[in-house]
Amino acid sequence: MQGVGFRPFVYRLADELRLTGWVCNSTQGVTIELEGPADRLDEFLIRLKNEKPRLSMISALDYSFQTPVGYTDFKVIDSLPAGDKSALVLPDIAICQDCLQEIFNPDNRRYRYPFTNCTNCGPRYSIIESLPYDRGNTTMKIFRMCDKCLMEYEDPRNRRFHAQPNACPECGPHLELWDRLGKTQAMYNDALLMACQAIKQGQILAVKGLGGFHLVVDATNGQAIERLRQLKTRPEKPLALMYPDIAVIKKDCEVKSIEEELLCSPESPIVLLKLKSNSISSQVAPDNPYLGIMLPYTPLHHLLIAELKSPIVATSGNLADEPICIDENEALARLNNIADIFLVHNRPITRHVDDSIVRVMMGQMTIMRRARGYAPLPISLKQSVPSILAVGAHQKNSIAIAKGSQVFISQHIGDLDNRLAFETFTKTIKSLAGIYDFSPENIICDKHPDYTSSKYARDTMLEREEVQHHYAHVISCMAENELDGPVLGVAWDGTGYGDDGTIWGGEFLKVDKNSYMRLAHLRPFPLPGGEKAIEEPWRIAIGLLYELFGRKLFGDPEYRGFIPSDKKINDLMRKMLEHNINSPITSSAGRLFDAVASMVGLCQTITFEGQAAMKLEFAALKVKTDETYEFVIDHISNSYILNWEPMILSVLKDLKTKISANLIAAKFHNTLVEMIVETAKLVGEKNIVLSGGCFQNKYLTERTITRLRQEGFTPFWHHLVPPNDGGICLGQIVACFQESNKE
Repeated sequence: MQGVGFRPFVYRLADELRLTGWVCNSTQGVTIELEGPADRLDEFLIRLKNEKPRLSMISALDYSFQTPVGYTDFKVIDSLPAGDKSALVLPDIAICQDCLQEIFNPDNRRYRYPFTNCTNCGPRYSIIESLPYDRGNTTMKIFRMCDKCLMEYEDPRNRRFHAQPNACPECGPHLELWDRLGKTQAMYNDALLMACQAIKQGQILAVKGLGGFHLVVDATNGQAIERLRQLKTRPEKPLALMYPDIAVIKKDCEVKSIEEELLCSPESPIVLLKLKSNSISSQVAPDNPYLGIMLPYTPLHHLLIAELKSPIVATSGNLADEPICIDENEALARLNNIADIFLVHNRPITRHVDDSIVRVMMGQMTIMRRARGYAPLPISLKQSVPSILAVGAHQKNSIAIAKGSQVFISQHIGDLDNRLAFETFTKTIKSLAGIYDFSPENIICDKHPDYTSSKYARDTMLEREEVQHHYAHVISCMAENELDGPVLGVAWDGTGYGDDGTIWGGEFLKVDKNSYMRLAHLRPFPLPGGEKAIEEPWRIAIGLLYELFGRKLFGDPEYRGFIPSDKKINDLMRKMLEHNINSPITSSAGRLFDAVASMVGLCQTITFEGQAAMKLEFAALKVKTDETYEFVIDHISNSYILNWEPMILSVLKDLKTKISANLIAAKFHNTLVEMIVETAKLVGEKNIVLSGGCFQNKYLTERTITRLRQEGFTPFWHHLVPPNDGGICLGQIVACFQESNKE
């Protein structure tokens, strides 16, 4: 891996062992040639692996003995640009402690310099243009180092030796503060101080950071947050927070040791933490017991928050459903109606990189959004695969390229719902392929005919393969857990195009090395209004109840509470369901969550994906119970159908007797868990793989894992790639390769 200080480490180790020769970067990795006594060469190999830099990763180590040539010293030589490009590109990483101390030390020449970095920290993926990782192949090539920086850069004993973004106030990037017209109001440190003053006054600040823009307001100012929500058209979705330090976080949230470790890690992701105080405005995450919190991870963020001395909202610099801005002029155009003022800099960003989001489940990290700090690190496979491009799904899109035994997964791209999102999608493909000189032999997409990513695949001249959505989910989890199968894959999500042309989402797939079989699924029901139903869970509840009661639903006063009072809408719903007009059938677990959330009165319309299911999860957290509802597993045509009818009838009974929504939500979750356990018993596979967006739900996931273990099964779940559609591209590549092996 390049950009982690490996060559200076090798230099120091060779010097200590009195070995001669050279070390250099190449497009494949690091090449070392050493000359010396055999015992010291053996010691070098041992210490190379044991003492390597903290951020480095050795994916392979090959060596051979050659005839001595008589080297007299040890040198770090220029990179070798030729050959196949397979070296690993390091993600952007948080500022190290050494650099942090420098920017707050008045006697240091980098005092208050917002672009301080060294070999151990700073931008990587967001600035690299091609391999090998040298300054001339990054956006820093436009800044010529001053004599002092050049001296550091060329000294193998200095921690800034070949730190490609190395810079200082004399020769590097600088800050400017712009108004909405793009007119400069201040520069350098004055720009930062004026930006802080604007935040304190309740203004919205757009900040150009590491991988794009943040929109920033004071996290204790409810009016500023409400204004930000209105202008950003994000009425309820939780906003990310940045805190000054871990001590302040612990005052407001429960922080387990692994969560603290993640917050303080070089990856520095947003971590979902349980709220325990009311010091933060409720507008940050309305009706949500969790906050998404990160610590400052760049010198600029540290300097900003040190002046403010309190938490800030640091949400993505975009309008809802658009990619984040990475260029200051682009931000001025797209964010002009949101931000009052713009804190920008002149270091170009090659590609957008959002903040990663993680959640701890069963004492381990699960990545919910894979971007800064993690992308584009690869997932290693057990054997080499052909050159494949996988274009992922439609929502939470990411793409992947397969090269050798490595699958390089892009940063989070987002939902492909508009032109800007599609442009970012195509740029990401070109960008990631460009780094590795990658020319795919095949392109893999989802089977859904209307996904933007699938349409893109069909428009290329490449040989195309289509992979079923839920099979890709299960295979992605198997790949990161190094499983060959057979396994029982539980793929639960909101939407996925099924092999029978219906909407799947509550699937149990038996997956072996080369194939899959749908062994069980949730009982299907109609979605009146199709895509519209996803935005209005009350429609889903009507579809679910219509599956149970038919026309009686619209005539019996007992169900009047679930039917719209507007006769026109009422008649429309009835006609749609009776005549099967725009009412697609689904087996989706996600839609079942939505229906129950509506029935118990928690959510009738949503403003962001997963909102209804989240409210149901949060309601379940408010009670502790092992109670469940009844359910039936029917065996029809060699398939098990998980029949939720007894459960829904019991929910209706509980509603009639005024049982709390919280208890109903907990019993509902518990019942779904028991459905999984009982299906696992019927199928008989020991290894159970959990994937799909529903397994972002901590209550559901942890209880499922616990119950499966109690019953003697071995559950596997996601850690390195998201359980949601962000992991689909990995599954597509592995599934395609396995299919080709079968042939």
